[in-house]
Amino acid sequence: MPPTATHHRHRLTVPASRRPPAPGGGGVPGRHARLLTALGRATPALCGYLTVRLLGLLVLARWVHIQGHGLWPTLAASWDSHWYLGIADHGYQRELGTELDSNNLAFFPLYPLLIKAGAAVTPGSRASVALVLAALASLAAAWGIFAVGDRVSGRRTGTVLAVLWGASPVGIVQWMGYTESLFTALTAWSLYAALKGRWLWAGWLAVLAGLTRPTGIAVAAAVSLCGLLAYVRTRERRALAGAVIAPLGWCGFVAWVGQRVGRWDGYFAVQRLWRNPWDGGMRTLWELRQNLAYDASPMLWLVLVSLVLTVSVGLYVLCLADRQPLVLVVFTGVLLLVVLGSGGVYFPRARFLMPAFPLLLPIAAGVARARRPVAVMVLGGAALMSAWLGAYQLLVWTGPP
Repeated sequence: MPPTATHHRHRLTVPASRRPPAPGGGGVPGRHARLLTALGRATPALCGYLTVRLLGLLVLARWVHIQGHGLWPTLAASWDSHWYLGIADHGYQRELGTELDSNNLAFFPLYPLLIKAGAAVTPGSRASVALVLAALASLAAAWGIFAVGDRVSGRRTGTVLAVLWGASPVGIVQWMGYTESLFTALTAWSLYAALKGRWLWAGWLAVLAGLTRPTGIAVAAAVSLCGLLAYVRTRERRALAGAVIAPLGWCGFVAWVGQRVGRWDGYFAVQRLWRNPWDGGMRTLWELRQNLAYDASPMLWLVLVSLVLTVSVGLYVLCLADRQPLVLVVFTGVLLLVVLGSGGVYFPRARFLMPAFPLLLPIAAGVARARRPVAVMVLGGAALMSAWLGAYQLLVWTGPP
């Protein structure tokens, strides 16, 4: 008799590296699916934001035509845009000097670097590249703002929040050759990453924000503090790493300026040449009293800036009362401290506060709960006011926005 044979059935095993990703799971297809899902969720917010900004652009175009100016140079080559384009063309100065309002080391490097890089690979001028970058960054910012609002208070609130940000009194700057859109985009996504507990993403985005504007210190402070607290609670090393790297962008540029001009306080010396010292808010209080109480005929733009600053403080109190997530409270608190405590120029401070979108969360939540006709009326009124003010600040007001 033949020997008894035991037959085993062998299952074909496919190596893990060759297996296709599960539907909706990990891998590139899964990431793409999640990205498309997130974009679909944010689409109403982005459409609302675009509607508001296109309205502002149409009003400005009509006003520019009446005055015989050009729309493109008004947006691409006004005020601070010259400084960023100059840095992209010629780089930074090497000395501190003594001339007031003339040292380009006051301007942070990320936006000019992106302009230079974009102009190197596209046929357009650097001014056109700067405008395209600002517009694209504004969409990324609106999406990030929606994501934060959605995470904190739901989709409807997030949508209203993005639209309100687009309808801010200085919303026209979002589509100019300025850094506000880029900075707000990096800030919003850094804060969102912190809210999700993705501390390395939060930290690296904070680094980029710190290379974009002086107020990047507010993002770094928020991510560092909350990352450290998360590490104390969970001992998660990524939280500690995010907290440590968050200030590197801002601190790195400030240190580089000091090394370039040969003194440890070089960046702050540059700020003094721009007449922008720290006085703890004394100049702010004086301007508020003058514009809202003592001046018999104050300039309209200065009154508006004063109202924005005053309302922002009130909204911050509401944010505290609403118990917003700590990372949002720290960010807006430090940003307010920097802007209100400055002894420098007063008229651009409404623009300096534009990235403080969490301040709008109490208003957005209220509008989201209102009936649709009321919400449409509020958002429509804000959009019309923003469109008019945008044209006013570029064509009537004689200073920078």
